[in-house]
Amino acid sequence: MLTAMARPALVIMARYPEIGQVKTRLGQAIGSERACELYRAFLTDLDARFANRTRQLVWAYHPPDHDFAALVASGSRCEPQVGSSLADRMYNCFRQLCREFDRVIMIGADVPHVRDEWLDEAERALDDADIVLGPSHDGGYYLIAMRQPHDVFSGIATSTPNVLTDTRRVAAARGLRERLLPSTFDVDGVEDLQQLRMLLQTDEAMRLPATAALIKSWSAT
Repeated sequence: MLTAMARPALVIMARYPEIGQVKTRLGQAIGSERACELYRAFLTDLDARFANRTRQLVWAYHPPDHDFAALVASGSRCEPQVGSSLADRMYNCFRQLCREFDRVIMIGADVPHVRDEWLDEAERALDDADIVLGPSHDGGYYLIAMRQPHDVFSGIATSTPNVLTDTRRVAAARGLRERLLPSTFDVDGVEDLQQLRMLLQTDEAMRLPATAALIKSWSAT
């Protein structure tokens, strides 16, 4: 039987879905209400994919005064993000969960298409690496995994094209062993939505029923 420390955790960083508060750049192109609907679909599909699996699913949500647990399955653990900035909140999440789990894999809610094999690869890579990063096409990263809470967040400006480069620089300066995963896109803009639409149409292994149904309904109107 797995103990808490032997069981890895999959953390999904998420915002409570409110119109005008999520996917704001995408909302400028498709409307804030549709952007919020899409984000809710992401949450639904991610929860269905990863709840009650070998890894403990932990939803790290923001803002903390919202009932995020009402949105997800009962087997999903929900923890409010703690900190004044995204960097602080990510680091604090690792600090908390690395005390409970031997491996912590963190992704964002805007990569519902993350592949199971990438998560498996990240988990295996931590046998030898101190930090695993999944590069995103915008210069950031869609995944970060560690066994210990190394501070590779402080002093790095988020939402810039240099996040991955700066994070790798900090990791190297601290002597951390690093592994990179295959790259993919975050769904932030309308061009990313088009990529996701094509992926859902052409990749039979990509099962995101709530997201696929919503996007299909838009095409029909």
